[in-house]
Amino acid sequence: MAVWDDLVGQERLEEQLAAAARDADALVTAQAAGEPGPEASRMTHAWLFTGPPGSGRATAARAFAAALQCVSPDRALGGAPGCGFCDGCHTALVGTHADVEVVRTDLLSIGVKETRDLVRRAQLSPAVGRWQVIVLEDADRLTEGAGNVLLKAVEEPAPRTVWLLCAPSLEDVLPTIRSRCRHVSLRTPPVAAVADVLVRRDGIEPEAAHAAALATQGHIDRARRLATDERARARRATVLKLPLRAADVGGGLRAAQELIDAAAEDAAQVAEEIDARETEELKAALGAAQGGRMPRGTAGVMKELEERQKRRRTRTQRDSLDLALTDLTGFYRDVLALQLGARTPIANEDVRDALDRMARDTTPERTLRRIEAVLACREALDSNVAPLLAVEAMTMELRA
Repeated sequence: MAVWDDLVGQERLEEQLAAAARDADALVTAQAAGEPGPEASRMTHAWLFTGPPGSGRATAARAFAAALQCVSPDRALGGAPGCGFCDGCHTALVGTHADVEVVRTDLLSIGVKETRDLVRRAQLSPAVGRWQVIVLEDADRLTEGAGNVLLKAVEEPAPRTVWLLCAPSLEDVLPTIRSRCRHVSLRTPPVAAVADVLVRRDGIEPEAAHAAALATQGHIDRARRLATDERARARRATVLKLPLRAADVGGGLRAAQELIDAAAEDAAQVAEEIDARETEELKAALGAAQGGRMPRGTAGVMKELEERQKRRRTRTQRDSLDLALTDLTGFYRDVLALQLGARTPIANEDVRDALDRMARDTTPERTLRRIEAVLACREALDSNVAPLLAVEAMTMELRA
């Protein structure tokens, strides 16, 4: 299969990236032969992939990185780079290619130190591949200082280095950086395309695949998780009961606490799976005996790991809360669609009775105010407001 097969509903973008990969291949081939490259090239040294959550920004960037490293012999016969089978494509896609660095973070931000390491890496010539490719999946999480460090590297790149940055929107990246990148935008994949992928690649029943794709409004990863994880379905069902439970003060506050507790439980589950393994691996690397004391001078390293794990738990809890708020926004969107008589498909058909009841008992104006309350809660969480305080304030607004 070609490297582009994992892109869902992005046909126009696929054509654009494939054309750039062909020009990049022609450029490298010409340079190797001591000839001038093509006069008009669709290839450039820095790209910015933007799109809503679930659209496949990181998937598109990794696919493009694989196409740039393609070494298929079919290229000499007119074939397009990105076959998906050669060593360059395969290792780039699975994350083992020596010249493809994929950077993602499970923390709240990417700091100056990590960015400086990337910039040093970007100055190296390709070791085995055709390009040195840096994929930064969370460019929106760069601190201001880290963004300024990255700016210089993007402004004056090494000859065979390509930066692939991913962010939800242009506004999430420093203006000085985005002005030096070629911008490509992804759209939310159609529900039918997401359902088809779930059926073909994950073996999910067509009816369940369509329901999951519709409920998540085209978010590929969330749809897959909803269709395969019973706990995810249970959490979503709990969230969709919140609008009716928030009819009084006591019910709203209890619902807010339960939402926070569920997010904390998610973070704890991730911690149980990862933290213990990380701690044991670090202890072994530092030379600690099995079950024994740590060597002298290693307390600082262990403390740094604990701090990192604490920040990751915070990020996981906020991501879980954000997912719940997204489901809540979808609920009120369906209510508004019913009130206005819109012909758009209802995403939450499994709670149709609750939707009909709320659409009948409220007005479109009140529904819009409730959607604004959910969005305000998300903004408050982004501003580091205490999660329980932000969610309680939201439930009071939903009640009003």
